[in-house]
Amino acid sequence: MKPLQPGECLDGFAIDACIHSGAMAHIYAVHCVDPARQPDFPLAMKVPRMSSGDGAENLLGFETEKQILALLHGPHVPRFVAAGDIVAQPWLVMEYVKGRTLQEWLDQTAARDMAEIARLGALLAEAVHALHRQQVCHMDLKPANVMLREDDGVVLLDFGLAWHAQHPDLLAEELRKAVGSYVWIAPEQIVGVRGDPRSDVFAIGVMLYEMCTGETPFGNPQTAGGLRQRMWMQPKPPRQWNAQVPEWMQEIILRCIQPQAQDRYENAALLAFDLTHPQQVSITARGKATVGAGFWWHARRWFSGAGKDYAPSPLLAAAAPPPIVMVAVPHEDVSDAVLEALRQAARRTLGNRPGARLSCVTVIAPVDPLGDAAQDEVSVHQKMMLYLRRWAAHLELGDHVATYHVLESSDVAQALLAYAGGNQVNMIVMGAATHGLQIQRFVATVPIKVAMHAPCTVMLVKATD
Repeated sequence: MKPLQPGECLDGFAIDACIHSGAMAHIYAVHCVDPARQPDFPLAMKVPRMSSGDGAENLLGFETEKQILALLHGPHVPRFVAAGDIVAQPWLVMEYVKGRTLQEWLDQTAARDMAEIARLGALLAEAVHALHRQQVCHMDLKPANVMLREDDGVVLLDFGLAWHAQHPDLLAEELRKAVGSYVWIAPEQIVGVRGDPRSDVFAIGVMLYEMCTGETPFGNPQTAGGLRQRMWMQPKPPRQWNAQVPEWMQEIILRCIQPQAQDRYENAALLAFDLTHPQQVSITARGKATVGAGFWWHARRWFSGAGKDYAPSPLLAAAAPPPIVMVAVPHEDVSDAVLEALRQAARRTLGNRPGARLSCVTVIAPVDPLGDAAQDEVSVHQKMMLYLRRWAAHLELGDHVATYHVLESSDVAQALLAYAGGNQVNMIVMGAATHGLQIQRFVATVPIKVAMHAPCTVMLVKATD
């Protein structure tokens, strides 16, 4: 899709100007075509990039932000206005927050005023704590995603990687890899742990380090090996970069960026308190240090950790997630009778499980990036998402939540098993013979493989004549 141009209209919104063009989305200043619909605050429209070279994670991020932003409230998040459907034209309209980002503050501020840094850090920590109280972890905090309002408030931006305790974690379910910005990502996120509010505390610590020193504690890693160094590496103390950093500030920063989440601040509110009451911060040797650990210390630490897996700290207590009923929906040469039989089985299963979530899954062959431009990854995913939504349209879900997932794999059974195991699925519903009537001799073992190896109950459904 080409970038929108000033003067164009999209679903009742007129484009004024492109105000940001990022790797995953374009941001436009917009206004309502109908003046009666225009709210009393300026608007911004976010449109995910969907060209042939962009990955499906752009759509996942859009779905996540659309889901979570509509649930948030308060002065620390943009106000949600409206959103377009992912299978037609995805877009998201929200409040346009005026001010400058923390990244712009860093770029424009030469002097390192510790009182100002502490004040901004406390405002940021309070904003993050307000988010956590709504059962949401941002998971991608960085200076570009922190807006300093003109009225001195802090607003958090970009919830495409966020996590909500009571809603499906679409990113974790489909992308079993580290997601986040590598400079600020916490160690536990590297190994796939999401939903720990102390991961956001780690990111705040990295930003405070950068605000005080102009440097980042772990550099800007570009490889998996460089990213994993923060699991054991001890960064230089901020006072080694800048002698003007007070001991109490260094104590706070280094506590935030500890490798183990249990050694950090338990929540962002405690961090905000210390930043606003520096006289009450207990100074340890960590806060007094002016020289970092040397080469041999790091060498011993690296060798002692070689071959060992990083063990994340236990997550803080959280409400148990709702049960998940997964339906494997075939999409090639499948009869209407099979699709209807799967619907009936899904209805019965959901009816016996109050509060259960329906997860509609289909598996497609990996998209060839050098193939037909009309069959690029984004367009194929959009087509399959629409197919799944149409299949589920007649289920009468009621209070049940439904999510839709398109998995890419050349091994259908393994893809279904990996999804079920990785997301604690409680029941799998699938056809007794699936994924194509004309190629059953190749895939007839798929239901059997799933039934034999699934970590949960499997219901095999046979269509009736």
